[in-house]
Amino acid sequence: MSELHKFIFDGLPVRGAIVRLTDAWQEVLQRRAGNSETGGYPAAVSALLGEMTAAGVLMQSNIKFNGALVFQVMGDGPVKLAVTEVQSDMGLRTTATLAGDVQDMDAALNAPLASLVNLHGGGRCAVTLDPKDRLPGQQPYQGVVPLHNMDGKKFERLADALQFYMVQSEQLDTVMVLAANDKVAAGLMVQRMPVKGEANLAAATESGAAEHDAQGLNEEYNRIAVLAGSLTQEELLTLDVETILRRLFWEEKLLRFAAQPDEKAPRFACTCSRERVSAMLTSLGEDEIESIVTERGHIEVGCDFCGQQYQFDAVDAAQLFTAVSSQPPSSGVVQ
Repeated sequence: MSELHKFIFDGLPVRGAIVRLTDAWQEVLQRRAGNSETGGYPAAVSALLGEMTAAGVLMQSNIKFNGALVFQVMGDGPVKLAVTEVQSDMGLRTTATLAGDVQDMDAALNAPLASLVNLHGGGRCAVTLDPKDRLPGQQPYQGVVPLHNMDGKKFERLADALQFYMVQSEQLDTVMVLAANDKVAAGLMVQRMPVKGEANLAAATESGAAEHDAQGLNEEYNRIAVLAGSLTQEELLTLDVETILRRLFWEEKLLRFAAQPDEKAPRFACTCSRERVSAMLTSLGEDEIESIVTERGHIEVGCDFCGQQYQFDAVDAAQLFTAVSSQPPSSGVVQ
């Protein structure tokens, strides 16, 4: 079963979280593999998406926010766009848009981010907080950084890019270790207690603590960061949570947060619906929809996240642009 654990270090300005996704991650891959049109992801793409999914859960777990955290990487490599969405109740979904020659992607396992997304240096990383119930005029909060450091050197791994993002966009000293294969997607995150500020993910969601000292200079955090950074990807994938925390922090006083009765474990959950697809089709305009129905006889839309297929015949398509009061009964064809 997938699990998420949060903790702090007693008396130190440091917090952490560790996630291990098993059933949730395997369902993501199984749904993709079961899609007859797309098939499964190449191994390197699966590894990247698994790391993104684990990272998304870790980031969502450390903020008080009712809505979706959307984590995206986009660029000029074979993976044009990869998206992970994690809801506040830990429902998650993820997908990637591939382009170009993907035959040699497995060779990119040692540097997936640079090889798959940021091939020519034009990649970006974005984290968006999209409130569930937006107030009038309220816009989602978004932070965006390039997939290279201040000297222009490309980040080879997702964890490096996220650590840079947290410092540049959120003013949070952070260490991340991420790993994924076809069975497990896992991650460890350790952060210095956040600086309160407008750009801070935690502060933007009514969390945050007083700054203890300047970024990068807290010796207690730096010690914990070195310990966390010593965790290997193989250890993260093969060891259980208790063993990892004991091996890394056996000399530290670790305080674990007990799970609340209403807390849910991370799990796959897609938010697609026939109503959302209908709204998307309506936005295309009546002429465009009529043209597609005339050419194909029906419209079929598949969800990139879960593989659900939504089909609209001529009657369904006409109803999209007919007043509710005058609509005939829907054929309700869904596949």
